[in-house]
Order: sequence, then structure tokens, then C-alpha cells
Amino acid sequence: QGAKYRGSIHDFPGFDPNQDAEALYTAMKGFGSDKEAILDIITSRSNRQRQEVCQSYKSLYGKDLIADLKYELTGKFERLIVGLMRPPAYCDAKEIKDAISGIGTDEKCLIEILASRTNEQMHQLVAAYKDAYERDLEADIIGDTSGHFQKMLVVLLQGTREEDDVVSEDLVQQDVQDLYEAGELKWGTDEAQFIYILGNRSKQHLRLVFDEYLKTTGKPIEASIRGELSGDFEKLMLAVVKCIRSTPEYFAERLFKAMKGLGTRDNTLIRIMVSRSELDMLDIREIFRTKYEKSLYSMIKNDTSGEYKKTLLKLCGGDDDAAGQFFPEAAQVAYQMWELSAVARVELKGTVRPANDFNPDADAKALRKAMKGLGTDEDTIIDIITHRSNAQRQQIRQTFKSHFGRDLMTDLKSEISGDLARLILGLMMPPAHYDAKQLKKAMEGAGTDEKALIEILATRTNAEIRAINEAYKEDYHKSLEDALSSDTSGHFRRILVSLATGNREEGGENLDQAREDAQVRPPEIADTPSGDKTSLETRFMTILCTRSYPHLRRVFQEFIKMTNYDVEHTIKKEMSGDVRDAFVAIVQSVKNKPLFFADKLYKSMKGAGTDEKTLTRIMVSRSEIDLLNIRREFIEKYDKSLHQAIEGDTSGDFLKALLALCGGED
Repeated sequence: QGAKYRGSIHDFPGFDPNQDAEALYTAMKGFGSDKEAILDIITSRSNRQRQEVCQSYKSLYGKDLIADLKYELTGKFERLIVGLMRPPAYCDAKEIKDAISGIGTDEKCLIEILASRTNEQMHQLVAAYKDAYERDLEADIIGDTSGHFQKMLVVLLQGTREEDDVVSEDLVQQDVQDLYEAGELKWGTDEAQFIYILGNRSKQHLRLVFDEYLKTTGKPIEASIRGELSGDFEKLMLAVVKCIRSTPEYFAERLFKAMKGLGTRDNTLIRIMVSRSELDMLDIREIFRTKYEKSLYSMIKNDTSGEYKKTLLKLCGGDDDAAGQFFPEAAQVAYQMWELSAVARVELKGTVRPANDFNPDADAKALRKAMKGLGTDEDTIIDIITHRSNAQRQQIRQTFKSHFGRDLMTDLKSEISGDLARLILGLMMPPAHYDAKQLKKAMEGAGTDEKALIEILATRTNAEIRAINEAYKEDYHKSLEDALSSDTSGHFRRILVSLATGNREEGGENLDQAREDAQVRPPEIADTPSGDKTSLETRFMTILCTRSYPHLRRVFQEFIKMTNYDVEHTIKKEMSGDVRDAFVAIVQSVKNKPLFFADKLYKSMKGAGTDEKTLTRIMVSRSEIDLLNIRREFIEKYDKSLHQAIEGDTSGDFLKALLALCGGED
């Protein structure tokens, strides 16, 4: 772990504390202060060097440097500079003192600090708090918090987490069983078990526990915590789990949330930038870039101003959107993270399965009764159709016609309408015919729904594509290729037509070929200049549209090794419009298809208004393939379940049908 330094602030070469003390004194002397000089000196020195400057300042001028800085500076800039001047443990102690002083408690601050610090950092924090305030930190925490939240904070404060990397498989299995029995299998929850195991076991041990918990229960530990715990205790335990999985990822997420939307949570931004600048800022930056598709530097730049902004950017240490800034070690780690994630979820699971004791006769009669006479029994229609597999629905259609001499689809169309009709009728169609219809609709009338074309053609298997071609020809008496050719143009058309052939290779990876394929890259990061973007797009198409998924995963990894960039980042930077969107969809589908669909679902429901067409299309088409996997990716990325998102964004019978397809609350 200590092999490579991953902070953004380093010891300043040729450091002279007396010289720095004099320069700071001069910057604060007289009317006004030279803020540029102050921030330049302080952000260019390590914390150890800053302590020497404080000592020299007192020796030279008999004054306290931090007191003078507080007097000269104001607002956020003052808070940031003063935070940098304190030793890390004293900075943490001050943050916690502020969090529990006065009326109310800043629980988020307590959670962030106490869930993320190592044993050694925790011991230093307790000692610093005692030294600075002549008070016992544990007693103050107990006096300001309560319940299970308080108990877990006290456990973390002890700094006694096991640090042995030798893991017992038997103990892993026992902890998994204990957590399962304390939560999912128990009426009520045994919080003490969660506190003991998550508060004391080593990080290495707990990572294996989390993996085994997913295999044993079919859901991530985070889902059980959300289901079994609540309030600040739930938030604390989720933070502990995130820090055990990856502390830099936890802080990347905290930074993003501190700056997204209206307003900036400056206290959080300052606390993290100060505390991580000499620990893991480079890792945080890399994960931030990979996860949020923008650099931490650019987000700080767009969200802050003045000397405050300049200081934060110095602490950030570089812009990962700039050429040559993407760190190869962290880029490869990021790649391995999602590659392992995809492998761990290789068993795809739908939420809709064949009904036990299926009786097409009874279902056909129940549906006829639900539509006969005045009014329609939508609940019965939803219940039957969402709880049968597609193959069983086709049997019901046939039985309905045999019994009543009527077409079930026609009857359903006349009885239900709007979003519910689109959803139910979509479920009643064979998958290939449903996809064919969605493609036809995307190309009908004025304008083309390029997003729908991309979503379907970039994510279907060869067998699915061939079935779609047959269905399209059968239903519309025209080949899919001809339809795409007449409705799209240029490189975008070529990409779609290539995907629509359903001829992607299906073998494993070829390392030599992967290295050759990975050399297809933009002129500014290639070894030799060649500026033809057209040929670049053609070469990308040749590889992305024809190579097998396992091979492309290897190509992406080799691409990172050669360029220090993720291929998705490069496509977004170098290309535009529908061509870019199609290539990005292919790459995301290769990396982790359930995550691709989770993102699409989230975007269909976020903000004002709902994209019901996309929502319906994905819920129908993935319900028997990988909707359970999509649910897991959704909750891991967005901190809310798909069930919750649908519940908050739709209503009525459409909502009921969607929740039935969703199959459960994570």
C-alpha cells in the first residue's frame, strides 16, 4: 500500500521555513493582504513543512501565524487556508468540535470523518481533541448522539479495527450467516451484530464477507442495510461499507454531491480537499473522472471562484481532462474494478419467470372476464400478464382465440389505453417482434428516434438481432437494413447497418489482435500524427461492431495501457453526435450491460417529466433477461432502488404494472 505516494501535495524542494515565514509576514503587513502570495506558499508546502513555518513565524515575530491568517482573511478562503495550517488530527478535531457544538449536530460530518479514518488516524484524533479542548471526545460524542448511531460511532472511535490480512474462510462464512440472520431472517433487526462485525473486522476480511453475502443472499450488503436499518445509523453503516470497499471512491462521491445541483456544500468540499491532499487525492481524482465523466478539477473550476477556487485547484493538483494527465495506474485499477464487477454478475437474472402451475385455459377465461361488460378490471390484467413468461403469454393468446374466436391483443387495445396499453401490449408480443416494432416506430414519420435505434441495436446478441431481422421482414415486408439505410446517413448509418447484420464474432480474446486493435487512437495521443477523423471513425466501427465482447474487454484494457485513457473518454472527446452516442453505447454495453440499462432507466425518470417510452421499452425487453442485475446496478450507482424511482415518478395502473415487472424492493 505504501509503494506509491498518491497525494497531490509534496514536500517543497529547497524548503526554508524562515524565508516562508518572512514572505507570509510581508504578505499580511500594511493595508490589505497579498492573498495570491499566501495561497501560493501554503499550497506548495506539505503539512509537515507548514508546521515548521508556524514555528519559525512565532520565533521571528512573536506572533501566532494561524491567528494572523484568521485576522487577514475571510470566509471560505480563510477556512480553507486555516484548515491547511493545522496538523491533520487537529483539523479533524476542529471539524468534529464544530459538528457537535451549539444547537443541532452535523451528523454528515461525524459520519464522514469517523467512517473513513484508519486506526492510527483515530488515535491521533482522540489525542488532538483532548489536547486542543481539554475534553474527552468519546464523552462529547455520547453527549450529543443517541441509540445505535451513537454505539457505532463509539466503536469506530476506539480505533481497534483488525489489521491482519490473513483471512479465515470459516469466519467469513460465519459472519455472512450472522449478518443474514441478524437482518433478513429476523423479525426486527439485531443491530448489535451489524455494529460488531462492521466495526471490528479487517477491511480485507469484510470485502470477502461482502462478496460471499451477495452470493449467498442474492443481494448486496448495502441493500440489506437499507432494508433493515434507518436514519443516521443507516447512513453511517453505508459509509463504513463504502470506505471498506474503496475509501477514494467514497470521497469522490462525497465531492461530487458537494458540488452538483444548486449551491455548493463548501464545508464538505474544504474538509475533503484538505484531509486527502497528502493521502489519496490522485486516486480520488481518477475515480471521479471515471465515475462522473468529468474531471474533479473542471467541476471545482466551474463551481467556485476567486482565491478560494485557486487554492482548491492547487490542492487538486491537475486536470484529468487535459492531455497526458490521466494516470495509468489508476486508469487500469478503474478498468479492473468494472471488469471484476461485470464478471461477478455474469449470471444474468430476470424478474419475470414462468408461472408455476400455469393454466392457459384459466388465464384466458380470467382475461375475458376482466374485459367483458361495463368497465375493465385492470388489476386482473396486470396481475396475469406481468406474472407469466413471454412463452406462456403466447400460449394464452392462442387459447384465447381458440375459446372465444377473438384476438386477445385487439381486445386489450380496446379496453386499456395510454402508457399502460403500451406496456401490456409490449409484454404480449414475442421479444423479436416487439423490438422490430420499436425500431419501426423510431423511424416512422418526421424525425428519427436515434436513441431508440442505438439502445436496441447496440445491446442485442447475434441471435436476438437475427430474430429481429426475421420479425421485421415478416411484419413490415421490408428488410431492416433497407429501412435503416433509407432513414439514416453517413457513419451513423454504417454503424447501425453493421450492427443489424448480427455477425459479431463470438469467440474469446486474442491478445495479439487486441494489442493491434488498441492502437486505433486519435492523432493527439497516437505515436504518429494522422489527422483524418473519418478514417478514425471507420477504424473504430470495424473493431467495435465486429469483435466479440470478451475480446473487446481486452482491447479496452490494452487501450488504457497504451494511452492512459479509457476508450469511452476518448470517444466522447474525439467524436460527436449520433456516431459518438452509438460508439459509447457499444462500449458501455461491453463493459457492463446491466449498468448501461440502469443509467438509461435513471435518465428516463430524472428531472422534470418522464420518458415513458424508454422506461416501458427497457422494462419490457429486459424483464426476463437481466432486470434483477439492472436493479442491483441501479441501487449501487444511484443510492436508491429502481422500485423507489418508479414509485416516485409514475402513477396509477402504469405504476402497478411497472412495479410488478420490477419484481421487488431492494
